[in-house]
Amino acid sequence: MNKGAIVSIGLSLALMSCSRDVDTIPDPPTPDPPTIDSSGAPVETLSPNANYRPAFTGQTRINGVRTTTAIRTSIVTSALSAPWGITSLPDGRLLVTQKGGNMRIVTATGTVSSAITGIPAVNASGQGGLLGLCIDPAFASNRMIYWAFSENVAGGTVTSVAKGRLSDNETTVDAGRTHEKALRIKF
Repeated sequence: MNKGAIVSIGLSLALMSCSRDVDTIPDPPTPDPPTIDSSGAPVETLSPNANYRPAFTGQTRINGVRTTTAIRTSIVTSALSAPWGITSLPDGRLLVTQKGGNMRIVTATGTVSSAITGIPAVNASGQGGLLGLCIDPAFASNRMIYWAFSENVAGGTVTSVAKGRLSDNETTVDAGRTHEKALRIKF
């Protein structure tokens, strides 16, 4: 299975798990069932892409597991570039980060918004990028969103956490100078 297919399957599962009303999503055509390796071989077999030492032998090479859980998938959109983080908005639409530094809104019918502006500069090289996100519990009244991203600072790149208010017209995030006070973690 190629990397693109794995990403598509992962995004489909993520989008499906965030849907508030999956019964309204039409069933896609039934594809041929995937071939599942029941040998217990490691899921990941590529060379490590970082210098981190595993805490124990086999930590980064977990074995495959066969499940009998029935799942249903559907592709909401294939118009995103390297989608990474996803959260549901109160009305059921999805707020999605893209590794390269964009944030977009996706509807249940697959309509993708223009890139939301106002996100601080993101270092998307290697394992970096615009990463996970969540909305404030009071989002309906304050429109605050929080996200993690790789940020270049003096001396290197850090993982930062920032917040901003999604504008009423959903075209920009007013992060102001808030991201400068963000939590920064140097690895």
